[in-house]
Amino acid sequence: MGHRAIRERWSAITLAGLCALILALPAPAHAWGFYAHRKTAEIAEENVSPETRAKIRRLIRSQELLGTPECELLSIEDASVWPDCVRRTRWRWGHTAAWHYRTAPICEAYNPRANCPGGNCVTAQVERNHRILADESLPDHVRLQALAFMVHFAGDVHMPLHSGDKGDRGGNDREADYGIVPSLNLHWIWDGPLAERAISDPADPVVRRYSRAERADLGGGDAADWGRESWEIARSFVYPTAFDREDVCAAELPSKTALSQEDIVRGVPIARRRVQQAGIRIAELLESAFAPGPLPEPERN
Repeated sequence: MGHRAIRERWSAITLAGLCALILALPAPAHAWGFYAHRKTAEIAEENVSPETRAKIRRLIRSQELLGTPECELLSIEDASVWPDCVRRTRWRWGHTAAWHYRTAPICEAYNPRANCPGGNCVTAQVERNHRILADESLPDHVRLQALAFMVHFAGDVHMPLHSGDKGDRGGNDREADYGIVPSLNLHWIWDGPLAERAISDPADPVVRRYSRAERADLGGGDAADWGRESWEIARSFVYPTAFDREDVCAAELPSKTALSQEDIVRGVPIARRRVQQAGIRIAELLESAFAPGPLPEPERN
């Protein structure tokens, strides 16, 4: 085989591998990625009481009354992605689209009450659905729907670009390369591949029973606090790192950038901690809705 044929064959193999890698990335329609959302739910399930798990299973028995056979809701993991699934049926669920985020400009002072008209934002909907879930006078399927929204939105608010924004729809309008993978966008990167890399180390699993000290470190606060945390991460890390500028508010940012391998490595522990925080805080929400009081002590092996 000649040198030209070898080069052409190698180029084809490289291109095929790159295409496979891109296709393996999560679709941007899933806020914070299907995988990351399900991990937050698994963390929560590991860190609630047996009584709360039993009450969740009882509510799940009413799932057929939701009338969403195309979107199963047979577990808390299903609940964590159900709101993304149903909103594809726009004529019925399109009004929920604004509930998945509450972007706040990173170059202005944070205002927890702005950009949430009529309670149509992620922080307000975490609180609203928690209240519905806790109301035992309501039908089980109504409370189950509220559980799914609450679990999902509590995850969403922990993704930095569901809160921080620089006039670009939370990074959706900023084209960005992810290492060797070209032409994604900044929001998609933090939604999918970066979060997945951060929580996929089999030697250090995020899904486990956390100690009291770990829960104290990761938990606490309310949805507005979590939104402020995400906004601060977007302001102080996501945008400065992506655009190699310490002061991203001093000038307009380009519409395209690239995350180097070093940028990705620095972002991994931040993304990992946000998934862990979301999981523990979802556990706290579930406990307070079903069994008021502190989270149970870790089970002894």
